[in-house]
Amino acid sequence: MESSSAAPGGSTRREATRQRLYEAAVTLIAEQGFSATTVDEIAERAGVAKGTVYYNFASKSVLFEELLRHGVGLLTASLREAAERTAREGGSTVDALDAMIRAGLVFIDRYPAFTQLYVAELWRTNRAWQSTLLVVRQEAVAVVEGVLRAGMAGGEFSEEIDVPLTAAALVGMVLVAALDWKSFQPERSLDDVHAALSRLLQGRVSGRG
Repeated sequence: MESSSAAPGGSTRREATRQRLYEAAVTLIAEQGFSATTVDEIAERAGVAKGTVYYNFASKSVLFEELLRHGVGLLTASLREAAERTAREGGSTVDALDAMIRAGLVFIDRYPAFTQLYVAELWRTNRAWQSTLLVVRQEAVAVVEGVLRAGMAGGEFSEEIDVPLTAAALVGMVLVAALDWKSFQPERSLDDVHAALSRLLQGRVSGRG
């Protein structure tokens, strides 16, 4: 998974190392599970010494917690950028939501292994990183909430909308639809999946829109 920014000098090298560790961890854990994945395997897959893992992360759990934070942070940034770009171009809040749906699909298409891990972890309550996961999940959902509230303020949406639940439903729709796409309908293109979700968003499932 790529970092959203790079710092100069030694910080750039360290970020590149952490990036390799993120990539190695997410691939291995997706393949064989968290408990079965060892620090030795992560180091080997990343092409670094075992000590390098502990230099960057205190433990495997800390590495995975930071991996979740990093990945959801990238997703949140892509959602926010899609909404802001739509606003700059003069689009409606529905257009912004539609752009965010596409941004979410692009992210999942690029990082399917991370997405599988993220969705799986949302259902677990006994992990040391559960509180962190809840925080970063809310950061992503909050971006969608902001667009919904803007739509309500502008009269595009009904004031009866339950903003937190609707935002969570939209994010969940993208996650579940994309995982189904990747697992069971891989022959479909990203454009196909986006078009189907766009129709749902715009209330045109019945074909009367």
